[in-house]
Amino acid sequence: MRASRLVSLLLLLQTRGRMTAQQLADELEVSVRTVYRDVESLHAAGIPLYGDAGPAGGYRLLDGYRTRLTGLSADEARALFLGALPGPAAELGLGAVAAAAQLKVRAALPAELRDHMARSQERFHLDTPGWYSEGEEVPHLPAVADAVWSRRPIRIRYRRWQAPTEVERHLAPYGLVLKAGRWYLVARSGPDVRTYRVDQILEVQLLDGEFERPEGFDLAAFWREYVADFHARLHQGQALVRLSPRGVERLPGLLGRVVAEAVAASVRPDRDGWCRAVVPIESVDHAHTEFLKLGAELEVLEPADLRDRMAASARALAGLYR
Repeated sequence: MRASRLVSLLLLLQTRGRMTAQQLADELEVSVRTVYRDVESLHAAGIPLYGDAGPAGGYRLLDGYRTRLTGLSADEARALFLGALPGPAAELGLGAVAAAAQLKVRAALPAELRDHMARSQERFHLDTPGWYSEGEEVPHLPAVADAVWSRRPIRIRYRRWQAPTEVERHLAPYGLVLKAGRWYLVARSGPDVRTYRVDQILEVQLLDGEFERPEGFDLAAFWREYVADFHARLHQGQALVRLSPRGVERLPGLLGRVVAEAVAASVRPDRDGWCRAVVPIESVDHAHTEFLKLGAELEVLEPADLRDRMAASARALAGLYR
């Protein structure tokens, strides 16, 4: 275990450059004191590693030093091939490149690890689009990805849901995120960093020059905050409903975990076996569409306008099947 940690410490410094003892401790999930001991051990083994004191200090390897201790374990080999599945790479225009890289890695590995990789590909397959979606066409994804890689500003023509539905934007593209089979571009537009669905980009033009990516910008951290904010804004209203026992049972699969948890926390049984509950809703329009999925297993009590909408839909359906 310690030998593996020493190799990890060495590879961290080789790939990232100068790092403080605290940063190394956080990455390796050990104490700072353990990092000090590991650094002393590497010194004793003749590794050209040195440290600088002060606020801008830290540990680093002597310029030009490269370790050859890059062997993969069986778990690492499996993870490498699971993380390089062909679908997303092909969408980015890198399918052939990813395949060539895998062949090179496979050729460099001993027979046992090649077998682990082959089994991973035989037994695991990634299909990102949802069941009720064939996946969106993203013809401009390779061009957008190229701009992200090369730090080139872009001009896009973009389709959005609110009027005017087609707009033009000048963007500094910071990164791409694949979420549930859909690609999103994270980019600066003016002073703000925003997200754009890549399948809604109608036209892309690469502009001259390069933009400065903000030092320390963390794409994963930005996306976590964006998703948290999205969920916080998603359900801003409430509806009081009655649910049949079957309605309660079907709730998680039809309306999602958040709604099911809210019902479980607020449920009050009626005498007839049904129950009352407060349900978070995004809007009256959205709730009307979602609640119709439960048919006669749900009755809306409040708000009045949502109840009226549900009653009108019920009358329309009764008229169709009279």
